[in-house]
Amino acid sequence: MKKYLQIDLIILAMRLLLAFTLWNYGYSKLTGGQFGITELELNTPIKDLSLFRISWYLFKYEPFNSFIGISQIITAILLVYKKTFLLGTLMAIPIFLNVLMVDLTIMPFNFKVAFFFRLSFYLIFIGLILWYHKKQITTAFKNLISAPNLKFVHNKKWFLIIPVYMLLLEIINVIPQMIFHLIFYSDYTINYLKNIF
Repeated sequence: MKKYLQIDLIILAMRLLLAFTLWNYGYSKLTGGQFGITELELNTPIKDLSLFRISWYLFKYEPFNSFIGISQIITAILLVYKKTFLLGTLMAIPIFLNVLMVDLTIMPFNFKVAFFFRLSFYLIFIGLILWYHKKQITTAFKNLISAPNLKFVHNKKWFLIIPVYMLLLEIINVIPQMIFHLIFYSDYTINYLKNIF
């Protein structure tokens, strides 16, 4: 019993460490503490900047910066609560994998090594949390992959209309785009349409 209590506490510690890390990363992004470069670097030719500094400059742009920061904070909050921590654990996988891939791509060698081990361990912790709660995870995945088929029985010839529906669904996004362009760029849009027709 004591052994399982210790394992339970270690799993909880892993969850809280992941939550704390994600919260710090997310908060740092939203308060301007992570991405961006100095004024001196802004005036430096791009060929003289490292890939790391160029990336840090690009990552500062919105909405990318806020989207990543908010995603990390939401995931951190989900990891803390008993009813949502498994969802938070699953959401943490792409976040940490993405950070790992970015760091392996842009970081100087010493940082690459440090972040490789750190982020790999976070991913191992995620795997251990999911393994520890494998019964719930297995049940959830079984439900996901046993999704129901279509609600009605269809004659096979009706499936020939699916490509037409696909095309119509793809074209639907043109309507709000046209409205947007007619409202905000009406002269340009009208001239563009005249040239087409």
